[in-house]
This record gives sequence, C-alpha cells and structure tokens, in this order.
Amino acid sequence: MKALAAKWGLWGGYLAVLLLLPQVFDSILAISIFNQMAIAIVFALSYNMLLGQGGMLSFGHAVYFGLGGFLAVHVLRLMEFEAVYFSIALIPLIGGLTGLLAGIFAGSFSTRKAGTVFAMISLGIGELVAASSLIFTGFFGGEAGVSGDRTFGPPLFGMDFFSDTDVYYLAVFWVFVSTLFMYLFTRTPAGRMANAVRDNPERAEFIGYSARWVRFISFCAAGTFAGVAGGLFALNYEFLTDENLNLVTSGRVLLMAYIGGLGFFIGPIIGAIILTLMNFLLSNYTELFLLYLGILFVLTVLFLPRGFAGFIMMHQTAWLRGRLHGLALPYLLTGLPALLFILSAVCLLELSHASEPVLHFLGLSLARDSTLSWAGLVLGAGLGAFLTARSTPRLRRAWEAANAPETRVGRERAS
Repeated sequence: MKALAAKWGLWGGYLAVLLLLPQVFDSILAISIFNQMAIAIVFALSYNMLLGQGGMLSFGHAVYFGLGGFLAVHVLRLMEFEAVYFSIALIPLIGGLTGLLAGIFAGSFSTRKAGTVFAMISLGIGELVAASSLIFTGFFGGEAGVSGDRTFGPPLFGMDFFSDTDVYYLAVFWVFVSTLFMYLFTRTPAGRMANAVRDNPERAEFIGYSARWVRFISFCAAGTFAGVAGGLFALNYEFLTDENLNLVTSGRVLLMAYIGGLGFFIGPIIGAIILTLMNFLLSNYTELFLLYLGILFVLTVLFLPRGFAGFIMMHQTAWLRGRLHGLALPYLLTGLPALLFILSAVCLLELSHASEPVLHFLGLSLARDSTLSWAGLVLGAGLGAFLTARSTPRLRRAWEAANAPETRVGRERAS
C-alpha cells in the first residue's frame, strides 16, 4: 500500500512540476526551452523503448519523428484553408498514428533481424527517407521545408494557441499521457519480454515467445510515441525540414538516451533535459557547442557507462544504509579541482578558437598573444588534474566504506 501511494505521489509530483514550471520561470526564453524539453522527453523515451528496453540499436528513429511531424503540419495547412475542421489538441495524435503506420511498415521486415543487421537496416531506412525528402518536394517541401499555422484551429478551453505558453500546456498533457503509457508498457508482458529478448533471445524463444514479434511490438510502440513527439514539434515550431528526419536528429536522440541512462525509465528524461539546456545555453555563448557535446558523450561512455541515471542509482545502497553523508566531503574535494580542470580546458579551447585579439569568456579577459594567459590556463588545468588525481583514492575508500556490508563496517569500527 505504501509503495502504491509513493508511486502515485511520484506521478503527481511529476505532473505538478510540469504545470508549475511556467509559473516559476515566467519568460519567453524559459517557455521556449520548456517546449523543447517536452518534445525531447517524449522523443528520447520512445527511443529508450527500442534500445534501452528492447536492445534494438536504431540509426533511423528520426524517420518516425519526422513523418509524424510532416503529416501534422500538413493537417495544420488543411485547417488554414478550411479544408478540415480539427482540434489542435489532437494534432500530436495525428503524428502518433503516422509514426505507428510507418513503424508497422518498417518493422515488418527490419525486426526479423537483431544486433548489427537491425542497426544497418535502420540506417538504410533513415538515409532512404532523408533522400526522399529532397526528391518528393510536394509532401516534404524540399530544402525549404513545409510550414503551417496553428492559430486557425478552434479554441480549446479559451486557448487560441497564439502564445508559446498555450502550446506548452497542451504539450504538458501529451507529455504526461505519453510518459504514463510508455511506463505502463514496461509493466505489460510485452514490455517485460522485450527485456528478456534483449538479454537472451534464445531463452525467450525456448519458453515459447517469438523474439521477432516481441521486437515488432516494441518497434511499433516506439514509432507511435516518436510520431507524437513529431506532432508536438509541428505545433511548437509550425515548420519542418528534411533535418527533422535525417541522421543528425537520429544521432541526437541516441545521445539523449545514452547520456541520461539507457535501461532506466527516468534516464532519457534526464538526458533530454541536459541536452536541451546545452543546446539553448551553450550555443548562445560558444561556437564549439558540438565539440563539447561530443566530449560529454565520450566521457559518459568512459566513466558513466550507465548514464547519469545509473550514476544516481549507484548511491541507492549508501542511501538505504544511511551512509550517503560520508561521501559529501570526498565528492567536494574531488569535484572542485575537477571543475578547475574543466574550466581551464574549456578556456584553452575557446582561446585557441577565438578570432578576436581578446576573448571575454566566463568573466575573464584573455589575450591570444599573451603568454601569461596561456600559461595561466595551462597551469590551472595541470593543477586541477593533479589535485583530482590525488583526491581520487580518498574518494574510492569513502565509496567502498559507504557500500560495505554491515558486518564489515562493524568489524572496522571495532578494530
């Protein structure tokens, strides 16, 4: 009973956060960021259904996102010319149905295989559709793309969708519903068997389940929710191009899911928030945004293979045993010099890329021709790396003590 109450409390808190965000951060820029986060959360969670839950590495997931968005924006165009009378609130559903149909077609042959073969098929489908978007200009609009207008639809509860805030509250509904249904899918027999097929398809076949049909069901469900995200994108931006269904968008959603934490339901949500903030904030301050994104991905693979969600879950044992406070000081002693190293390295990269004689970055004024600027940054990076290396053994010992069994801790205290 307590577990059920806690679960309902988490979902209630999730909905409350979504609803209250525009009240806490009431600005045009903040609403724009929140809208992009909403789209990214649904898109990343749909990809997690493929790779995290089903073990299917796809390089063409943007196809279902893009096709859902394109059909949604065409419905907006039909509403503009009064060819159809349709509620704006159902536009993401149009995208979802499009993603489902595309998933049924592509999954009918791609899910016959797994592993590398499936990944290559998904890459081929992605490149085929991306090339088609430049050929069939009547539907995709070519390089110019297709635009619509969301304000021609009938008002909904007094909202005419002229402002991004109206779009955000509609997106909240679809994000919450999509998140809930994707979570419920993980609790169904099909969702649980997707995990079994991911880990051991031969054993799943042995007990009577068809690995191909389990993959097909997961594939279609993932395509559906990717299409919902595409419909939300069409509502928010009222404009789609070939970029929305090419390899770049597929790679971006892969980064979201992996950095956040594959296999953890909350992982893609974390990854979507991180990458959206990086896109909006870092891109306004530096031209090296994609370089930092690549570095973040490499560091995640090397040091956090289970993503940020996995890193958080690693502390569960220490938290349950009441020893989490013992990690605070070691984390601080390691984190501060690590931060010094990161900031110094970032300044070195920015200074080497700067075209102006003086670089103003992070409150510093650094001259490209000044030996003192270069020497200071190199010294800061070296000092940060040295202190981080020196403090790491202490952090490792604190970690082992925090996660040690009760009997071992008792013996250590007695001695």
